[in-house]
Amino acid sequence: MTFKQLEALRKIRCIADYQFGRGVGDVLFPEEVVIIHSKRTGRIRYVYLHGELLATLRPLDGLFSLTVEGARRILEGGLAKGMLVVVMDEAAPFVRMGRNVFAKHVVDAAERILPQEEVIVVDGNGEVLAVGRAALTGREMKAFKRGVAVRVRRGAGKAYERRG
Repeated sequence: MTFKQLEALRKIRCIADYQFGRGVGDVLFPEEVVIIHSKRTGRIRYVYLHGELLATLRPLDGLFSLTVEGARRILEGGLAKGMLVVVMDEAAPFVRMGRNVFAKHVVDAAERILPQEEVIVVDGNGEVLAVGRAALTGREMKAFKRGVAVRVRRGAGKAYERRG
């Protein structure tokens, strides 16, 4: 690895640790990752592992948008506790296909979740259904019975993939 590649790896790991919690950077981004830079600005844009997109670095706020594969890596590493939203099994097929999560379908949510934060949506068995952004706090997701709790960006289902 060149110095520039090592520096980029250190940078994305630091951002992931800041955004998702200590230790997530090492789990999410092993040394084999491929970091793609913007041709126009030279900034880091995408992070791939074995041809699979793990995360996109958003230019507006400098934080990551996860893919379902990236969420699975964090979950398998046991570091997703602070960003999990558990939904009812009845809502799981819809969320898997990319539909938003409504508060009435939330079974449990991490207390520390704040609006606009990246979250991982799972079913009762802990299987990743989707990734998206929280519209409510974790406490509100559990308390409210109306409204959108998570704006899903990508569902784990293959038939439908939402962009945003």
